[in-house]
Amino acid sequence: MQFAGPADHYDRFMGRYTPTLAVALADAAGVTAGMHVIDVGCGPGGLATELAARVGAENVAAIDPAAQFAAVCRERNPGADVREGVAEALPWSDATFDAALSSLVIGFMGDPDRGVSEMARVTRPGGTVAACMWDTAGGGMTMLDYFWDAVREVEPDAGGEREMAGTRDGDIAERMTRTGLEQVVSGALTASAGYTNFEDFWDPLTFGVGPAGQHLQSLTDAQRSVVREALRARLPDGPFSLDARAWYARGRVRPR
Repeated sequence: MQFAGPADHYDRFMGRYTPTLAVALADAAGVTAGMHVIDVGCGPGGLATELAARVGAENVAAIDPAAQFAAVCRERNPGADVREGVAEALPWSDATFDAALSSLVIGFMGDPDRGVSEMARVTRPGGTVAACMWDTAGGGMTMLDYFWDAVREVEPDAGGEREMAGTRDGDIAERMTRTGLEQVVSGALTASAGYTNFEDFWDPLTFGVGPAGQHLQSLTDAQRSVVREALRARLPDGPFSLDARAWYARGRVRPR
């Protein structure tokens, strides 16, 4: 899936979780000063910004298939090598980076195993490949869990995002092992986001961002009203925050 909406819509919908999730993934990957790293599927640049803060923008590369996201990532991280393209065909030479990271992207890759293989290819022997994806299969991403539960009040068979790559515990690790990475470890990362009120939660859902937003737009006005009221019943009117869990894995590129 390629995201078509503007970056500020993504920022309000999912990007608000990035500050905490980016730190957690960069920590899990062991990103520290002096490294040359790449953010695969960078979106508007949330993870790339965290990486730049650690290693310097000149040591960061990033790529995204959405031209408007790549442009914003470039603006937010001057000096970084930001390109438009897909994970399955990275336009960098073998062994270019010390670490390759991908946040909330593997589930949207056309060929996730190929994407992981490409991340390994552009990473030096002994370097790290790390990726994460929301736990939508187990209900660990509260915002999306609430949304799809509400949708099932009008469409009981709605599957949501449960079958996407990476959303099940261990799935990313299995893919890394299949593609030849070694010393693969996996676990959970936690993130959180704050909302000023219910409207701050609801409005971004109407932007059509990602599977949830696109599904909401496909409903009738009457069905959307039911979904809205079901969500309102679960959330307070004043400020609140929601937690989220992502499954992650990291692996080491074998010596060549």
